Amino acid sequence: MSHRLVGASLAAALGLLTGLQAGPAAAPPAGTPATGTGCGTGVGRVVLDTTYNPATGRYELNDSRRGNHRTYDLAGATGGTGTLVTDDDNDWCDASGRGADAVAAHYLHAVTWDYFAEVHGRKGLRGDGRGGCSRVHHGRDHQNVFFADGCLTYGDRSDWRHPLTRIDIAAHEWAHVVTEATANLRYSGESGGLNEATSDIFAAAVEFRAKNPADPGDYLVDESLSGVDDGVPLRYMDRPSRDGRSKDYWYPGIGGTDVHYSSGPANHFFYLLSEGSGKKVVNGVTYDSPTYDGKPVTGIGRSAAERVWYRALTQRMSTNTDYKGARGATLTAAAELYGQGSAEHRAVDAAWAAVNVT
Repeated sequence: MSHRLVGASLAAALGLLTGLQAGPAAAPPAGTPATGTGCGTGVGRVVLDTTYNPATGRYELNDSRRGNHRTYDLAGATGGTGTLVTDDDNDWCDASGRGADAVAAHYLHAVTWDYFAEVHGRKGLRGDGRGGCSRVHHGRDHQNVFFADGCLTYGDRSDWRHPLTRIDIAAHEWAHVVTEATANLRYSGESGGLNEATSDIFAAAVEFRAKNPADPGDYLVDESLSGVDDGVPLRYMDRPSRDGRSKDYWYPGIGGTDVHYSSGPANHFFYLLSEGSGKKVVNGVTYDSPTYDGKPVTGIGRSAAERVWYRALTQRMSTNTDYKGARGATLTAAAELYGQGSAEHRAVDAAWAAVNVT
């Protein structure tokens, strides 16, 4: 079972076959899409939507169901598209090492796309039905994931041993695309903190919804790859200050803090709105969330909290929205979704008060 890379200009087919095939797939009719399986770095065994190319007799990481999203290998380059990743039999579980990273990246786009499409009715992260692309193996020892040239691009960290292919990391970056295409929150000051929090919020939402045993849902950000793979989360949504830098509550001047840390009050708000305050165990993880005023908060459930934030982001927030503006936007969204004075509307008000935004 061999794997190789082919030029990115190869034609892709349209359509989709659904369902998981057991073992290697037989070649479909010329030019049709297919569904295979793969074993990806950090995500385990997953379903992959691919396309069969009759010109080469190989399957491509080209997902026509999700806007013809393609996954490429940069092979250490720092620019360009790279080469489209292919396989001979659509069973990608023999794609060890570098190939497994491409499998993961392709899957990570799919679960993020599906979340926004199926939960919020958003077709494509920009809302235009286009899937963009993913690129793996950017440069050498690159310690980040970033979006550029229409592609989510993954670095390998040190010596290709620690690729950044995890659900919350990928969903966080793809969510920046959603924010840019909607509220376009300015990436500085309080709006910058809200921008970062939005990505953390949807990263958690996608991770929970994916129900991937290799990367279970939680309210922790980058829990598996922060530092030097020590398992210490980069950020905590229940009590952001646990990372030593993020802020639990709003205060005058918080906009002068790095946006990754001024995101704390919004992350904290979302956790409280979803789960409520105090000590509890969610999906096997223990949390203990305090409140600024010492008053308890009762959560409305993650699903409702996600809907409130998405509606506020896409319909009520704008480039310079600050924390006060975010409070107003989410209160309006909750009233529109659930009714003025509803339990959900009251919970939004209480959760903001709990992080000192009143």
